[in-house]
This record gives sequence, structure tokens and C-alpha cells, in this order.
Amino acid sequence: MRSDPSATSQTVINNPDGFAMAFSDAWQGLDGLNLSREEKLERVMQLLKDHPFLLQAPAQAKELAEFRMRLLGY
Repeated sequence: MRSDPSATSQTVINNPDGFAMAFSDAWQGLDGLNLSREEKLERVMQLLKDHPFLLQAPAQAKELAEFRMRLLGY
């Protein structure tokens, strides 16, 4: 697993798309662990706690994470 899952490249993008990409990378980084969806969501949100979009709009970031989970079948 990468040391900084909120940064998929050199630049962290402070918008919903940037958060969605970081969320997917962090989610996939936890594949193979025996976690429920809720536990995995909590762990991913903790890993991304310093992402600027999550800091700026935590409620919207959580909604986006839950939408992404439904969209991608996580």
C-alpha cells in the first residue's frame, strides 16, 4: 500500500474528482483485508483525512464516497 493514498500523483487535486480518484486508490489498497464495507469505508476515510476536499467539505466527501461505493460495486 502506498504511504499517501490521498495523492495518486505529485499533485493532490482539491475537488470532487480528485477526492474520488484518491478514494478509489485507497479502497483498492485495502483489498485482501477481511473488512466489512463499513469498516473499509471508515479506514479509507481515515487514510484520506488530510485530503483538502475532505477537509473543506466533509459531508459532501462522505456522500461522494458512498455514491462511489454504489457506482463501482464496492
